[in-house]
Amino acid sequence: MTAALKRIEQTREALSHALAERDWEAIGKLDLACRACVDEVVSEAPADEPELRSNLEELLGVYRQLIDVAVGERQAIVDEMSQIQRAKNAAKVYHLFG
Repeated sequence: MTAALKRIEQTREALSHALAERDWEAIGKLDLACRACVDEVVSEAPADEPELRSNLEELLGVYRQLIDVAVGERQAIVDEMSQIQRAKNAAKVYHLFG
């Protein structure tokens, strides 16, 4: 396994761990590191193409999970903001008639 493939594997594992912890700051940093590793691997001639493919498919799976979690988190924030807005509107009506 080349050094770049090893770094992709390590970064993928760290990304999975950060995702499980919902550590968005770490995820952002690991995403940048992962992009650099992938660029490096793609720019060099792969010595073991099946291993590279497998490694990149596993990385893709982590990114799919990341997208699913991020969409869910975003929707939770939208729901919470909507609830806050409804509460503000109800308070305004209460003050008008109260």
